[in-house]
Amino acid sequence: MTAPIPRDLPDIPALPRTHPASAALFAPARTVLPLVRRPLTAAYRLLLALLAAGAVLVEALLGGPARALSHFTVQSALLLALVMLASARRAWGARHPLPGALTGAALLYVIMASLTHHVLLADAPPPFPTADAAAGVGRLEPLAAHTLYTVLPVAAVLDWLLLSPPARLRLRQTATWMLYPLAYLAFTLVRGELLTGSPARYLYPSFDVTRHGYRNVLADALLLGLALYALAVLLVALDHARPNPVRRPPKTGFRLRLPVG
Repeated sequence: MTAPIPRDLPDIPALPRTHPASAALFAPARTVLPLVRRPLTAAYRLLLALLAAGAVLVEALLGGPARALSHFTVQSALLLALVMLASARRAWGARHPLPGALTGAALLYVIMASLTHHVLLADAPPPFPTADAAAGVGRLEPLAAHTLYTVLPVAAVLDWLLLSPPARLRLRQTATWMLYPLAYLAFTLVRGELLTGSPARYLYPSFDVTRHGYRNVLADALLLGLALYALAVLLVALDHARPNPVRRPPKTGFRLRLPVG
């Protein structure tokens, strides 16, 4: 004869989420949702990487590799090329996207370089003279400049808006993004002190200490830094407000549920 079932079961304490035995019960959604290949996204990003690399190559042939790679615009285009190349590989192989801190930094720098050129340096002479360059390469200089200052920023923004998942940028990342512009400011000032007497001593007119003095140069740099930080905060806010353009995987009927208790 079996014993009767008790009417009242004793209370069983709930298993806290921090308990080691419950760690396996909680898993992020991306570990169970299938990833899909995105060949069109990969092709677009590969084309963007090739455009950026081609523009950097033309500028290096015109002004020399050392001088070309010293420009903020060229450095940001090179970073964008590397990020787009890695992102294209991940989209083709159905892998998780690059961290938002990295892609957001590349997007921020190319946008800032474009805005600075169109707002402050539109009437300045070209940074790379074409007199000593080969005729074929010299004809490509306007196309390369247009690619660096207009095509790449617009294409990067379109990739961010139409091909990237939202809400991946964080406000705490904005302070980290400011470290590179700060380091670049120190680099260009030290470079100007070392190249005394050189016509290419200062890469940008606003950083010419011999003409404006350190006080005015640092004041202009502070204004640019504040504008860059405001742009970074705006990108983070827009990233959390925009809809998700990425096609979600089809539903499988499986749902994650919290454990009972």
